[in-house]
Amino acid sequence: MSFTVTVDGQRWRDHQDAVATAVVRAAQAPMVPVIKGNGYGLGQSLLTSEAVRLGADTVAVGTVFEVDEVARQGTHDILVLEPYEPRDSVTADAWWGVGQALHSGRVIRTISSIESLLSLTEGTGSVRVVLEASTSMHRFGMDEAELLGILGDVRIRDALARGRILVEGLALHLPLVQPADEDDPRRVSLGTAKVREVVRWAGLWSAETDVWSGHNVPECRVWVSHLDDSELASVASSVPDVVLRARVGTRLWLDRSCLRASGTVLAVHPLPTGTHVGYRQRTGPKDGTLVVVSGGTSHGIGLTAPTPAANVRQRVVSAGTGALDAAGRALSPFRWQGKQRWFAEPPHQHVSMVWLPAGVVVPAVGDRLDADVRYTTSRFDAVLGVS
Repeated sequence: MSFTVTVDGQRWRDHQDAVATAVVRAAQAPMVPVIKGNGYGLGQSLLTSEAVRLGADTVAVGTVFEVDEVARQGTHDILVLEPYEPRDSVTADAWWGVGQALHSGRVIRTISSIESLLSLTEGTGSVRVVLEASTSMHRFGMDEAELLGILGDVRIRDALARGRILVEGLALHLPLVQPADEDDPRRVSLGTAKVREVVRWAGLWSAETDVWSGHNVPECRVWVSHLDDSELASVASSVPDVVLRARVGTRLWLDRSCLRASGTVLAVHPLPTGTHVGYRQRTGPKDGTLVVVSGGTSHGIGLTAPTPAANVRQRVVSAGTGALDAAGRALSPFRWQGKQRWFAEPPHQHVSMVWLPAGVVVPAVGDRLDADVRYTTSRFDAVLGVS
């Protein structure tokens, strides 16, 4: 029983190379591959080896708990995207463990408050950080006054001078869509709303780092996410004195044309009309065939994120899907003969039961049913086609 993803290895690596080349050309600096969570369904170990193949000098992970996995291969730096928060005791313990590891000097913490940075000023050794600004995401980060205040604090300046804190630049996490509260959308000559937002922050950061002198001055570097190549090029040309490090994850790893998720057919049951099946003893279509296929909730089957419902069509689809769910009917992600098939009941932990209507060619045990899945919530028993 296996739920797998098969990768067209050569096409997938050609895609990675093309993305990396385009990002470097646009940003005029190396790309930062993002290797977080479940490794986009492909696993952090595999993606780390691919980042090494690409020659990445830095990779990004989601949390401190993901550091050790990506540190096992290569000599790259590791940027942790989740802000360092010493008041989270469990995370603080994990950070202590990272601090004792041989790869501790390769790890860069994201700092989104003065309290978090001040907690690092004592002690010996050097701690590498990036300071996160509050963007139109409004999730983490400091506003302009807080950022200038943190750099003006005498305790921070002393820690910088002593080499206790090494500031590797400014981090900006942008929304996927264009910011809706852009202050002057008529200024189209400066590019998109994202470009204008990054250029403002980059200009402030450049001006601030210009006035520093001595040892261990903050790097004139900005770490960004969710800019396309044209936006990266616009920012790079607008602030040429700033090193632009683009963090890239989904675009780099998830070319769906190279990936095929599928489950193995484990059992096939042609059943007369009215037969009750499964835990919940439901009936299916007239003279239907019940197919048991590998892939259940433990693999991410049936787990969905809330819909954004940003327009009327999406709201109608969401309402229709909700009505079907309420009636006990739900489409599975599994496809057979080009069509998505209905669940017989909610997926089990390791398998799913789906109905095929009368007249459809019936698969044999051992055949594979393709599945349309969200890779960031999927866990596969095996990744095939690459090693």
